[in-house]
Amino acid sequence: MIGDQVPADGILINGHSLAIDESSMTGESKIVHKDQKSPFLMSGCKVADGAGTLLVTGVGINTEWGLLMASISEDTGEETPLQVRLNGVATFIGIVGLTVALSVLIVLFTRFFTGNSKNADGSVQFVHGKTSMGQTVDGAIKIITAAVTIVVVAVPEGLPLAVTLTLAYSMKKMMADKALVRRLSACETMGSATTICSDKTGTLTMNQMTVVEAYIGSKQIDPSEDGTQLNAAVSSLLDEGIAQNTAGSVFPSKDGAGIDVSGSPTEKAILHWGVKLGMKFDAVRSESIILHVSPFNSTKKRAGVALRGRTDSQVHLHWKGAAEVILASCSQFMDADGSLQSIDEDKKVFFKDAIETMAAKSLRCVAIAYRTYETDKVPANDEQLEQWTLPEDDLALLAIVGIKDPCRPGVKEAVKLCSDAGIKVRMVTGDNLQTAKAIAVECGILSSDEDNVEYSIIEGKTFRELPDREREQVVKKISVMGRSSPSDKLLLVQTLRKLGEVVAVTGDGTNDAPALHEADIGLAMGIQGTEVAKESSDIIILDDNFSSVVKVVRWGRSVYANIQKFIQFQLTVNVAALVINVVAAVSSGDVPLNTVQLLWVNLIMDTLGALALATEPPTDHLMHRPPVGRREPLVTNIMWRNLLIQAIYQVTVLLIFNFCGKTVLNLKNEPSEHANMVKNTVIFNGFVLCQIFNEFNARKPDEMNVFEGVTKNHFFTGIVGTTFIFQIIIIEFLGKFATTVKLSWNLWLVCLAIGIFSWPLAVVGKLIPVPQTPLAKVFIKPYQRCVASRCNSN
Repeated sequence: MIGDQVPADGILINGHSLAIDESSMTGESKIVHKDQKSPFLMSGCKVADGAGTLLVTGVGINTEWGLLMASISEDTGEETPLQVRLNGVATFIGIVGLTVALSVLIVLFTRFFTGNSKNADGSVQFVHGKTSMGQTVDGAIKIITAAVTIVVVAVPEGLPLAVTLTLAYSMKKMMADKALVRRLSACETMGSATTICSDKTGTLTMNQMTVVEAYIGSKQIDPSEDGTQLNAAVSSLLDEGIAQNTAGSVFPSKDGAGIDVSGSPTEKAILHWGVKLGMKFDAVRSESIILHVSPFNSTKKRAGVALRGRTDSQVHLHWKGAAEVILASCSQFMDADGSLQSIDEDKKVFFKDAIETMAAKSLRCVAIAYRTYETDKVPANDEQLEQWTLPEDDLALLAIVGIKDPCRPGVKEAVKLCSDAGIKVRMVTGDNLQTAKAIAVECGILSSDEDNVEYSIIEGKTFRELPDREREQVVKKISVMGRSSPSDKLLLVQTLRKLGEVVAVTGDGTNDAPALHEADIGLAMGIQGTEVAKESSDIIILDDNFSSVVKVVRWGRSVYANIQKFIQFQLTVNVAALVINVVAAVSSGDVPLNTVQLLWVNLIMDTLGALALATEPPTDHLMHRPPVGRREPLVTNIMWRNLLIQAIYQVTVLLIFNFCGKTVLNLKNEPSEHANMVKNTVIFNGFVLCQIFNEFNARKPDEMNVFEGVTKNHFFTGIVGTTFIFQIIIIEFLGKFATTVKLSWNLWLVCLAIGIFSWPLAVVGKLIPVPQTPLAKVFIKPYQRCVASRCNSN
């Protein structure tokens, strides 16, 4: 029955006028009529008309739907581009940290057992044959603790937390931009997208066919205007032809605020236009009796109806169909003033030119015509009426309308934004090339220059039949693919990914599931999308709007940028602490930053630092730079520059305090143990304050004004303030646990000066030009090799 869903795959045994909507499985919105020549039905499709009996041939996993679900539910375990890069960074840092820690361990043990390590009072820590076993074990444990501390400092254990926080925060915010994230990692992957393969219907367009051009007789009118300017006779016949010669209906909406229209997309467009002209659907239908209906079919390309008036018993035959077919059957036309005019050669040329002009704009041209019919020629009984063939000649043309599915508002601007951001938008549609080209030009996907480029517009069949090598050369040029099947879309995605592109795909039908599953980011439509498409996707676009896809890209880039900010910040902390402790340990056998202090640094810098930088909102600046490809390093040249400048500054200043602190701080007259405690406390306090001010620098790695918008991010200001307050509490009240002493106000000023000076230094450092080749290439080759090999394997 109409509206039922086909429960299983099967073969039609018998049926009456059975029509099936297979769009959920095939992606084609055309209604498919089922009979003995085409008896196969697929589960999940809906009955659009008629009724029938089905012989079940497959259920569950054995149906087309089941096989499709099984193929897309397989988890490949493939890593995202960011995961690959993070693994590369972690591997590189782990190797460096372990190497340095092992080297320090060997050096310290050598110094200890050769008698070169001394206590604070100048005595030798180990003398062969004199030092007791207990003292030797204590010394060895102290050395091992220093080495372990170096490993703790080297490994950025806050990195997973920062990534998770950034993704979770962005996921929550994206809901407000009409994007439901089903897979967390898709947030960051979208920021790396280099191309978006988009559907046309419903995503770039409104999926709402609309009359955009109209001719009443020989006069062109504005379809958006009402019908008050029309002649009463013309208006009456148009209303009758539109309301009666249709399979659709007009009825009040559920909320009572307007009307709803049912029917095929073309029917709905014409009915909406009729309502705009002032047609009262129910009233018009009640004024006449339908004698016979000639339904539309793709062979005749027309539909007709015979009517008898209830008051005057006059018989009218109304026809509607392809404009060129209806025009060929017309001998006259009704002009806008209500007069009937014959169609001579000049008028025939005029109407043909009007149809061709609309067709060139990819409008679907439909003509409406009528004729009067002698009452005595109408069959008298029901059996004869059933066999009656409606006359199709000597018609009078009433109107020609041009129908199209208009672009969504804001799509052109969204495509332009993608283009500025270095993202190639490709349209993949089942429509013919002419229609696809017109919509692509209107949306800004195709420019007039690209129109002449070979392969910028291509049919799915042509693309499918190309040899593999030629297909890889052609695919980069493609902007529009028309007459494409689901397998063509899948092949396009696979070819692009093979060439290293990060591909996002939009889709709404069950047939789109393989491409959605194959793509780096699958974007299903929330309104028009089928359940299978949504299950295959990573992100669901809740309003089916391409503009929302661009917002997802913006958030994705923000995720990637925030992770880079945290990595720059975290590596600066790790490099500085690592170098300070290594140099101090090797030179004096002691470390200025002890284990407890470094654990506190890790806590505030990893957890709080991650939360502060993870919540930075996206900016327009993100959409004015090219996307990050698969093989781009996570730590960019700009990050290396900022990192090295800050690390060199911190290491230099704090090592000066480590070796010359007693002189600089005027502590020579203090007891040696107390002087060392004060010196180490200043180093620890200065180091933490450097990181607090470095958080501001990390907010804008490539911009001079690092304070821009800082007051709008309440998380950031709150966390920085909290960190500073906790640091004061540690120094002034919890010195016993952190092995620190209270500092006088002038020493606090020294520490603040150390921290504050890191900000102008970072600003000045941004004036240093960055080379095109990777910085410190020799040192990061293992990392780059790791990233390249893992990306290639994916």
